[in-house]
Parts: sequence; C-alpha cells; structure tokens
Amino acid sequence: MNKKEVKKAPILRFKGFTNDWEQHKLGDETNRIKSYSISHGFEVAEDTGTKYIHYGDIHTSKVKIINNIDVLPNIKDNNYKPLKYGDVIVADASEDYKGIADACIVNTISDSYKIVAGLHTIAFRPKSKLCSKFLYFYLSTDIFKHFGYKTGTGLKVFGISYKELAKFKLKEPSVTEQKKIVKLLFLIENAINLQQRKLELLKASKKAVLQNIFTDTKRVPTIRFNTFSENWNQKRLKPFLIKYNKKTTVNNQYPVLTSSRQGLFFQKDYYDGNQIASKNNIGYNIVPRNYFTYRHMSDDLIFHFNINTICDYGIVSTLYPVFTTTSEIDSQWLLYYLNHSVDIKKYALLQKQGGSRTYMYFSKLESLKAHIPALAEQKKISSLIFKIDEQIYFQQKKLKYLQKSKRFLLQNMFI
Repeated sequence: MNKKEVKKAPILRFKGFTNDWEQHKLGDETNRIKSYSISHGFEVAEDTGTKYIHYGDIHTSKVKIINNIDVLPNIKDNNYKPLKYGDVIVADASEDYKGIADACIVNTISDSYKIVAGLHTIAFRPKSKLCSKFLYFYLSTDIFKHFGYKTGTGLKVFGISYKELAKFKLKEPSVTEQKKIVKLLFLIENAINLQQRKLELLKASKKAVLQNIFTDTKRVPTIRFNTFSENWNQKRLKPFLIKYNKKTTVNNQYPVLTSSRQGLFFQKDYYDGNQIASKNNIGYNIVPRNYFTYRHMSDDLIFHFNINTICDYGIVSTLYPVFTTTSEIDSQWLLYYLNHSVDIKKYALLQKQGGSRTYMYFSKLESLKAHIPALAEQKKISSLIFKIDEQIYFQQKKLKYLQKSKRFLLQNMFI
C-alpha cells in the first residue's frame, strides 16, 4: 500500500459490511463539555449531590467504564455542568507518557447525583451519527494512544491540549456497524470486569485465611481444621533449616534469577529481556530446585521468601541466602509462614538497629522462634493455601486471555 494511501476499512469486520469507513476530525464529531480544574475538587464531602471524575482514576483503571457512581468521590461545589450518559472523558495529563489520553465513559445515570469532569480531563459528547460507546472504544485503541504520544508535550508532566485532540482523525462506519462492534467489545469488557471481581474475591479469601492461621495468637490459630487440637509449639527455626553454600565457579554457569515479592523469575523475563546482574557472576549463590532464597536486607521491614520451582539450578547474588529444610517441617507451610506470619513481622522489627535498612542474615533467621504445629497440620494448611493459589493462578491466566482478546479486537476492528 502506498504510504499516502489511507485505509478505508479495518482488517476484521462483521459479515455483510463492505462500505468504506468515513474520516472525520474528533472535534467535528463531538461537542466539548467544559471540565473544571479548581483545587478543591480534591476535597471529599459527605453528600453534595455531585461526583467528580479525576484523571488519576482514569489512569489506574478505576473508572474506565463508570457503571457504579459510588466509585467517584463527592465534591463540595455542585455548580458544575453535569455530564450525561455516554459522555467520553479523556485524561489530558500524566506523569508517565504511556498514560496520556487514557479514556473512560459514563455508563450510568443517577437521579440523586450528577457527575462532572474535573482536573486534567477533557469531556466529549458525541453527535448523533457517532455512537458514544464506539467512540470510547476507539479512544482506547493504540491508534489514539499513539496520536497522544506524538502530539503530547512536557517533561515531568506529559500533557495534551483539547486543540490537538480535536484534530484526531476518526474513521467511522455506519451506525449499524458501530453498534455491532460495540456489542462485541462490551461482552468482552463485561467478562473482564467479572473476572477481575472473581480474582479479587479469591485474593481476599486467601488473605483472610492467612490472617487467621498465622495470627498473633501464641498457641492456636483463629481458625484450624477440626481434626487438630494440639497447641502450636514455639521452637527456633535452626534445627529445621539447612544452609546451601555452593557458589558458581564459571561465568553464567546457570540462569540468573530474580527473587521478588511477586515470586521467583528468570531475570531476563522479569526485566523484559535484560539481565541486570553483574557481567561476571562467578561466586554467585546457586539455588537448586525446591530450595529457598530471599533478599537479606529490606527498606520497609518486609522480607519475601521464594522457592525455586522454575529450573533445576539458578543463581542469585550473594545478598540472597539459599537454604532447604529437613523432613521434620513442611517446606510449603514454612514458605507461607515466613511470608505471612505475625511472628516474622515482629522479629524483623527487632532486627532494625538505626538507619533505613533492616537485615535478616541467615543466622538471624535461624534464631527466629516460630510457632509450629504438628507436621500433619502443616501439610493440611499448606495444601489448603496451595489450592487457593492454584485457583488464583488459573483465574489470572483467564483474565490475561480475556484482556489479550480485547487488545486483539481493538487492534483489528478499528483503523
């Protein structure tokens, strides 16, 4: 295709539609609804009858589709021109250039509240031949985002003006085709929202289980399996831990790993193809499969432990101790205990001796007095939490698939 030739139809279309899409400027196809950027828009009021859309909420995906008016804060001044159902709001500023021109749509109405566009937002009201939801999805495409990157300006804060946004060239099909596209995308969008809520509930369930099992109660947890009644005994961890001291003797002997609070990863995967470890990694700690590792220093009193389940051998810097366990303790239970118990949080606080960092050397970890149940109860607990983790992982994969499907449609159903 000639560089000057303009695409007249998208790659992916519904059967029966063959007409070319028409090109119009965004400013010609919409009316602008004035936004208000006064500082007291941030002030929270109890009940003024006015809700406020803040550009930060659009960036964080809090209000991409405003179905629930309660997600928006109240503001004190209610002398604003309200938005209507179907109005599309664009964030005109972002501290990260990737967030520029993020969009949301008002998909709800209320007799008791009005919604106004606030700080760093631009509100568009589509004219009759442009479906509002079609416009919202169009402004969610990489086509519009790329336009925002090219025309936006700024250093610390990246911004774009209405004057520039109004020049954006929309390409529109018939109203009938617009509605078809919208119907499909909203089905995907609703599925994503339901999936996100399901995932949030699972994570909340796991959090509740962890809080009630690894509680501050000294002898028994708040909840437990009814087949166990014995007290949890307080013991030092030293008899249960075996330090692993083998180090690399050849550069890049094994893949470099990153032990993060999100889990253990190959460093190149974690840093998008880059390896930030030293070019010479001779002397790094080796982490065999099913062995523990963690960073022995923390800036916020939180230490996160990981088990290597991704390779037979990996390597980490000497800041990350490596250890395994004896058969007298369940390693999966210990992992949950170390990452979530009140015991270790209190113990970490005791290790802080001035300065901004806290250190949990392996010798210190061995000295931790842990509240430990019988091995059979440990296995029951770890099995329960592991099953919840499996469900979370499965639901996360499903969510990513739906999000990927939506991105594919956005990329191929618009021009």
